[in-house]
Amino acid sequence: MFTRPQKIFLLKLLSLISVIRGYAIVLMILAQLLTAAFILVPDHDLKTVVFSGDLWLLIFSSSLAIAAGYIINNFYDQEKDLINRPRRSKLDQMLRQQTKLSGYFILNFLAVLSASAVSFEVALFFSGFIFLMWYYSHRLKKILFLGNITSAILSVMPLFVLVVYYDSISPIIAVHASFLLLLLASRELLKDLENLTGDLVQGYHTIPVVYGIKRTKILGIMLIGLTYVPSIILINNPTIAGMRYYFYATMLILPVGALLLWRAQDRKDYLILHAILRLGIIIGVVCIVLLNPARLIQGWF
Repeated sequence: MFTRPQKIFLLKLLSLISVIRGYAIVLMILAQLLTAAFILVPDHDLKTVVFSGDLWLLIFSSSLAIAAGYIINNFYDQEKDLINRPRRSKLDQMLRQQTKLSGYFILNFLAVLSASAVSFEVALFFSGFIFLMWYYSHRLKKILFLGNITSAILSVMPLFVLVVYYDSISPIIAVHASFLLLLLASRELLKDLENLTGDLVQGYHTIPVVYGIKRTKILGIMLIGLTYVPSIILINNPTIAGMRYYFYATMLILPVGALLLWRAQDRKDYLILHAILRLGIIIGVVCIVLLNPARLIQGWF
């Protein structure tokens, strides 16, 4: 049996994991590792890439900055979350607001410090990333369309810094990025539909609040349809190798998602769709290894 102090400590630890979205940070770490190893520098030994000190400094900086971003977002959204997510909100409130703010500043400081060990330019990038996350939470997320666009861009910025660091910008990587951005934009619309009640009460000018549920669904279905463009381009690119099966599966499943979105009636339906989309993104990250499965073994030698 746990003592009362131990129970309080465990609850606060769970609260911290909830606030910083620990699962999202773990997924980003995996995405950065696989993106670097299989997309950005596929010709280097896997061992050289994975054990690169600079790569891990970039991953460490990203993780700290993302955690800080979730903290400040939680700080500003406390009242809205009480309406939309009362159970999770109660868990998040195990941490005092002052504790959250202190953690926010400490994590950001460590993120920039870690990034500066790579280069001054990388430190500037993360300083801008941190500022943009704060400004999004403070102001941009309440602005029609701009909030959705900014959130999707912020979600891929930790991957973009790797593209710049490895100087691996190419048309095919841009197509990958457009596919991911379309999925993330669809996710943002689902989140807006989930949070409609809280957004209305708090005066957020989101797409469902301004244009209504039906038009938001139509926009979501249009975004789903647009994912076919990068999917077809990627499928027909020989460098995609086995990952093309992920895009084939995506093209088969997304119409079902569009139908479910159109038929969705309440918050529970949107939560289920959000979970399905999140699972699709997670599977997509793991499927990066299908670009060259043999590299998992041969790349170490």
